[in-house]
Amino acid sequence: MLPFLIHIFNVEMTCEGCSGAVERVLNRLKGQGVEDVSISLPEQKVSVTSSLSSDQLLEVIKKTGKKTTYVGKQ
Repeated sequence: MLPFLIHIFNVEMTCEGCSGAVERVLNRLKGQGVEDVSISLPEQKVSVTSSLSSDQLLEVIKKTGKKTTYVGKQ
């Protein structure tokens, strides 16, 4: 089993609808490599505790159409 890491992303989110969309796509992966999702709308940051790679998570978040960049691991 792969270890869980906390991955941090900057995501351009302008409203609660935007952050809700990001949360929904990531929550679909709970139990499939995603353990926890934390979103800060004011900071436009998304933290994902996951055994998935940063590239896999980045592709999932990008499905929302939001400009997303990977910051790093915590």
